[in-house]
Amino acid sequence: MTRFDLLVVDPQNDFLDIPGAALPVPGAAADMQRLADWLPAHAQQVDRITVTLDSHASFGVERTTFWLDAAGQAVAPFTLIAAADVEAGRYTPRHPAQRTEVLRYLHALEAAGERQLVVWPVHCVLGTWGHTIHAGLAEAIAAWETATGRICHKVLKGQHPLTEQYSAFRAEVPREDDARTQLNHTLLSALAEGGNTLLVAGEALSHCVAASVDDMCTHLPSERLQQTVLVTDCMSSVPGFEAAGEAFLQRARAHGLRTGNLNALA
Repeated sequence: MTRFDLLVVDPQNDFLDIPGAALPVPGAAADMQRLADWLPAHAQQVDRITVTLDSHASFGVERTTFWLDAAGQAVAPFTLIAAADVEAGRYTPRHPAQRTEVLRYLHALEAAGERQLVVWPVHCVLGTWGHTIHAGLAEAIAAWETATGRICHKVLKGQHPLTEQYSAFRAEVPREDDARTQLNHTLLSALAEGGNTLLVAGEALSHCVAASVDDMCTHLPSERLQQTVLVTDCMSSVPGFEAAGEAFLQRARAHGLRTGNLNALA
């Protein structure tokens, strides 16, 4: 009988395509319900569950609340902001005292060459309904804890307001003054323990799942990557970023990870 470890990335209300969600991902509610239905039937095969939780304040560098345009109006969701835009006065932080630090951040982000700042709707504010785990999955995890005597490990990410964090393992630009933004060696070490098949699910395929697994590909042994399965019917992409999701899956397969649906698992 196959034994599993399970990593679920950001299965939170604000990412579900349900009423009230701040950043709904089409298909996400069904993704998480499939996982919620699968878990009780396979509880005795699952040895470890790790759930990451996007965890923000209402105000931060990647949020609409942070930015104003040249006319002093709020910036629309999904606006792209580069350092050059701030230097030219097209966009400015709501609080001018943060301009120097924000420019330093944007230059560092762009120098890495991986991503540009996207202004997202305010989402996953710690302690709110939007931060909460999908109801069915939360119930299934609670039942697993009761049935096995084990505890689901919940990992908060994205808590510093002046750096973005898509990956479960590090911020886009880690900060020397905040260990929470730096590479999470504890989590990597826990996931590196081999033997079981490591299942990865969550939202969104195009962003937080992709960034997390890209970091896994960099830092986990190749033997562990070959034991990893991306559960593709339990993850969906942000609208408009479907090609990024597909490109990520191709990268992951090139590193030796497998992809498949829940019903194909032993």
